[in-house]
Amino acid sequence: MSTQSIPRTTLPIPDLAYTGTVTYDATDPDTHYPPIERLLPPDGAPNVLVVLIDDTGFGASSAFGGPVHTPNFERVAAAGLKYTRFHTTALCSPTRAALLSGRNHHTVGMGGITEIATSAPGYSSVRPNSCAPLAETLKLNGYSTAQFGKCHEVPVWEASAVGPFDHWPHPGGGFEYFYGFLGGETNQWYPAIYENTSPVEPWGTPEEGYHFMGDMTDKAIDWTRQQKSLAPDKPSFTYFAPGATHAPHHVPTEWTEKYRGAFDQGWDEVRKETFARQKELGVIPADAVLTERSAGIPAWDEMSETIKPALARQMEVYAGFLSYADHHVGRLLDAYEELGILDDTLVYVIIGDNGASAEGSMHGTTNEGFTINHMNAIESEEYVAAHIDDLGTPSSYNHYAVGWAHAMDTPYQWTKQVASHWGGTRNGTIVSWPNGGVEKGGIRNQFAHVIDVAPTVLAAAGIPEPATVHGVTQRPYEGTPMNYSFEDASAPEQHETQYFEMVGNRAIFHKGWTAVAKHKDPWAGSDHGLDDDVWELYDVEKDWTQSHDLAAQEPEKLAILQRLFLIQAARFNVLPLDIRSAERFNPDLAGRPVLVTAQSQTFYHGMRRLSENSAINIKNKSFTVTAKVEAPEDGASGVLIAQGGAYGGWSFYTHENKVAFAYNLLGLSTDIVRSDTSLPAGPQELRAHFAYDGGGLGKGGTVALFAGDDKIGEGRVERTIPLQFTFDETVDIGMDLASPVSSDYGPTGNEFNGSLDWVRIDLGDDDHSHLIDDEHRMRVAMLKQ
Repeated sequence: MSTQSIPRTTLPIPDLAYTGTVTYDATDPDTHYPPIERLLPPDGAPNVLVVLIDDTGFGASSAFGGPVHTPNFERVAAAGLKYTRFHTTALCSPTRAALLSGRNHHTVGMGGITEIATSAPGYSSVRPNSCAPLAETLKLNGYSTAQFGKCHEVPVWEASAVGPFDHWPHPGGGFEYFYGFLGGETNQWYPAIYENTSPVEPWGTPEEGYHFMGDMTDKAIDWTRQQKSLAPDKPSFTYFAPGATHAPHHVPTEWTEKYRGAFDQGWDEVRKETFARQKELGVIPADAVLTERSAGIPAWDEMSETIKPALARQMEVYAGFLSYADHHVGRLLDAYEELGILDDTLVYVIIGDNGASAEGSMHGTTNEGFTINHMNAIESEEYVAAHIDDLGTPSSYNHYAVGWAHAMDTPYQWTKQVASHWGGTRNGTIVSWPNGGVEKGGIRNQFAHVIDVAPTVLAAAGIPEPATVHGVTQRPYEGTPMNYSFEDASAPEQHETQYFEMVGNRAIFHKGWTAVAKHKDPWAGSDHGLDDDVWELYDVEKDWTQSHDLAAQEPEKLAILQRLFLIQAARFNVLPLDIRSAERFNPDLAGRPVLVTAQSQTFYHGMRRLSENSAINIKNKSFTVTAKVEAPEDGASGVLIAQGGAYGGWSFYTHENKVAFAYNLLGLSTDIVRSDTSLPAGPQELRAHFAYDGGGLGKGGTVALFAGDDKIGEGRVERTIPLQFTFDETVDIGMDLASPVSSDYGPTGNEFNGSLDWVRIDLGDDDHSHLIDDEHRMRVAMLKQ
């Protein structure tokens, strides 16, 4: 059977029973069976490479007039097309879920991020099995499939070593191989990596030259070479999703130095310079208007002279990070070229899963931990200025100021999270396929959306949308194939209607008009009801940048579009709109499962890379940690249990044959309590009891150390972390992986040298976590994507 005649609407493709003559003896001349044939896609199906950059606005990359040099993105554009009106959902997890499914983000349950999931269908973070992912469809049609980099689509109660793995990239997402991280971000110097479903460690330290961007690219190149070596006639689908340029902006210093002095003029001037280049490139019309600075964002001239050098350095680091990502995308393209497959590959480069991130505070931060723990007052302008040289290095966990995010979204209003305006949702996108008829070096202005990628890929491969997958009837794709525009710049626009919604920020596009309602700023919580939102109206055929509000002049048009938004919202599971905070952080009220609910949790030797959602919460309360060990004759050393790392966390360990407890306050200071006496050799229980001072959140406490029933030390922890230790560092038993909590040991070689049976944490009954402001909980959750 030829590949063209294989029935592909039912997946897996059913095996057909042999209906011919069955003989008694295999040597009988009448014995004949058709040869076994490998499953392959239809003839001419291309390789597919989808590159999704993180947190990069329309005005960042030089391919779309931005100040950051991205020669490899431009290389793809020279071989293909720039799409100037391609849109995302304004947030990470929803964009990725829509991209990988071909359906709107609420249709696949990703109306927000996984950490704030509710039981409502549009917000559950659970992709229905009636919406099989693109990778699964391609795999069941004979493609090899692999994902590298970021995944933030796994429900939080499933993101542990016990799974289930139905919503992980491998195997549930259809990828035969996965190498990357779960969650919104990771430390690029000390990443929390999974290979398929198993945690693995980086091959080296930053001092040895390790950076995750290079590592994931190496893995992608190796996988591609192996795939083409062993199955050269089998096309591949590769989803390459770096953590760049999401915070932390970690990049080797030599890349940052390329931009030394390039941003001293400030974000307002950078916007003007970018706007001029965008007109020269033709990625915006000659009559486009540069929008006003969005409300609440300070002018560059309003910033103090104390902070300006650090602000400029923040942007230099960000620019270096994006250039560094571009460099590694180029390495992957080089590998395709060396293998002779680049011209037969449909390449998507989507420069941002949303607009640039305005989540770094008004003066930026050296460590996002200050923001997520409501401790910004500690990080004064003077502190930021004094730590300018740490930015981008392993000594920081940095993010740039809001003003830079706005500049990176030039020429549009607003930023990431704001789904109402193009600054949050319009991302420059490049498509090439030299042997597939895609015009070289062109520009396309037809409206497109991230849900259009999946149907475009299937159309290019000649694969129909499946009617059933694994016995489940499928919901049709909701995107529009973009193939119609590959050869014809003047082809009529086919994606004519698209809704947008994110935490109450909402909009509707329909036939050249947009009606929009911004509900909240990206750096603030919700402070009013949905019905109090003010709707704006734009004729985006004439007003490319949404600069002239026509709501007052065209009330009937606005009313029609508002009604259309409600129709689309009802159709695609957007309703009920959900701007709640407190309820969404109470799993019982939200209706989502919780992995750990007990007052006590026992860990065993070898357990590692446990996220904060997988471990008992010891913050804002007393607790006791007990370890059953056997100390060696030559003296004990090494970690018993650690949570977090150099930017915040705690560790219970032995050092120079003494017991120690360390508490790292966001990298500012580390309080270490040590035993007065050395440990005897042999089996014993070691214990640290933390007696919380009380009186509110993030207070200090007294640590008492015990060997058996004997008290062997006592000391103070002056202040604690109230809400979250880090975004990605983990609980590790018998070692401290990634960056170290304590200066008593390094990032490697810190394993406990004795025998460790178990470690148990028991919580006290003095929990003060109820005092955490619910609006701040919401802001913290949104920072995680």
